[in-house]
Amino acid sequence: MLTKLSVNINKIALLRNSRGNNVPDILKFASDCEAYGADGITVHPRPDERHIKYTDVFDLKKNVRTELNVEGYPDEKFLRMVIDAKPHQCTLVPDAPNALTSDNGWDTILHQVQLKEIVALLQENGIRVSLFINPEKKYLDAAKEINTDRIEFYTGPYAHHYSIDREDAISPFIQAAKHCLEIGLGVNAGHDLNLDNLAFFKQQIPNLLEVSIGHAFVKDCLYYGLENVVPMYKRLLN
Repeated sequence: MLTKLSVNINKIALLRNSRGNNVPDILKFASDCEAYGADGITVHPRPDERHIKYTDVFDLKKNVRTELNVEGYPDEKFLRMVIDAKPHQCTLVPDAPNALTSDNGWDTILHQVQLKEIVALLQENGIRVSLFINPEKKYLDAAKEINTDRIEFYTGPYAHHYSIDREDAISPFIQAAKHCLEIGLGVNAGHDLNLDNLAFFKQQIPNLLEVSIGHAFVKDCLYYGLENVVPMYKRLLN
């Protein structure tokens, strides 16, 4: 199975905002990522708009030629923006408003009723939905009951333990991915995946549809250049 690479451009927007102008231009960066082979663009607007702004989402929807994935906590403002912009995919995350970065998946049991209503609303508007989730069977079963199209594994723990014991680090994800295949959930993954740990993750998770990579991707661009980094990641996936 071919696994799609979606480039998270939050850090590019953060750099732009630091000078108060449009340099670097995130629309051009997104377009160049696509030109060099990226399969999609991911953004995660935060309530304080410290990097991606809500208006950026609408601009990107007009310009992205592959797939646009918008991540975020489903408060009223976020949902209104997503329904109006209609990205190809919306990934719901359980972040607190002041979270520095995503650091855990949904408790899909505790929030099942709320999420089921939100997922249905987004799907009614033609938007594919993914839930950010930890690799635990009970949460996957609840996600299936919620009727989400996909889940996105939170891969922070895998990345953290990869250099210590990669077999142990990948084990819960292998079992969880197999269970997703059995119950009919699409599998995405994201958080701290990089040039060192991505190939092993892909090799062990054959039903992996998409990865979203941002922080490490931008870091690698500083050393290797955007034109080279997109193919470097693509080769690890396919």
